[in-house]
Amino acid sequence: MVLIFILLSAACAPQTQSGTPIPKDLQPYQTITPSARPDQPAGLVVTIETPIASPTPFLYKVKSGDTLGGIADKFNVQLDVLQAANPDIDPNGMSVGTTLKIPSNPKNPTGEATPTPVPFPVDQIACHPTIDRGLWCFVLVRNDSSDLMENITAQVTLLDATGQSLASQMALLPLDILPPNGSLPLSVYFAPDVPLDVKPQVQILTAIRLLPGDVRYLPATVQNSLVQVDWSGFSAQVNGQVYLPADSKPAGEVWVAAVAYDGVGNVIGLRRWESLTGIQPGGSIPFSFSVSSIAGKIERVDFAVEARP
Repeated sequence: MVLIFILLSAACAPQTQSGTPIPKDLQPYQTITPSARPDQPAGLVVTIETPIASPTPFLYKVKSGDTLGGIADKFNVQLDVLQAANPDIDPNGMSVGTTLKIPSNPKNPTGEATPTPVPFPVDQIACHPTIDRGLWCFVLVRNDSSDLMENITAQVTLLDATGQSLASQMALLPLDILPPNGSLPLSVYFAPDVPLDVKPQVQILTAIRLLPGDVRYLPATVQNSLVQVDWSGFSAQVNGQVYLPADSKPAGEVWVAAVAYDGVGNVIGLRRWESLTGIQPGGSIPFSFSVSSIAGKIERVDFAVEARP
């Protein structure tokens, strides 16, 4: 099965259930951001000197005589951690050639390839204060590979003028997967009271490259998309349909992420729509919801879709 995520730059009929909205009643103003290094976009600091340990797994194919417990011992990984990384694997029915995800561990006595995080670019980090002195931060990441990436997480740390950490939280994607040749923002909210002169710092924590044919995700696409930005420019109504090919399995769960951008390409809004009604092969379901800006006028809205059995 081919795994596809589609990013489109626009969103036709109503549908139920929506989630993870960005609040509308916000008055944006810009934070003070640090100077960029030559290899970084303006306003972005990426820590690379002391990287945070990542649980990103690498892949191992089961060989004759392997057991799940033996593989856990081989790579010095706790058995329950290995099982959690491979929830669809029957430990009593593994066949030769089955691919397992091995969580990262610095102690690797076998001499085999050491797990390393999947590399990918971070295009920007944009932090926007709210009227109550909270702070939304968006970290736009890009997947230039032809493979899907899963479990993308990052740690966003707010630094004061002296470089001391004031707060740190994990930022997450609106979907489970970053599509090939596409971009999506991770987001995180810091509760009040956040000083106006904080500097954001981002560190990628996890990223898993998926093998082609992963049956957990279906080849859904967004079609007939329409975006209508209101007179103020701070809100957009988006509509469209999610289509599933006739040769696909039925989808039981469908998510659509809408990402709002300003005129210079900064992320200024994000919302995820969810439907549990499902889609039959060859069929479609409509969606209709709104996405709001927290830092300027909306110039375009991009979409990503995720469908699972």
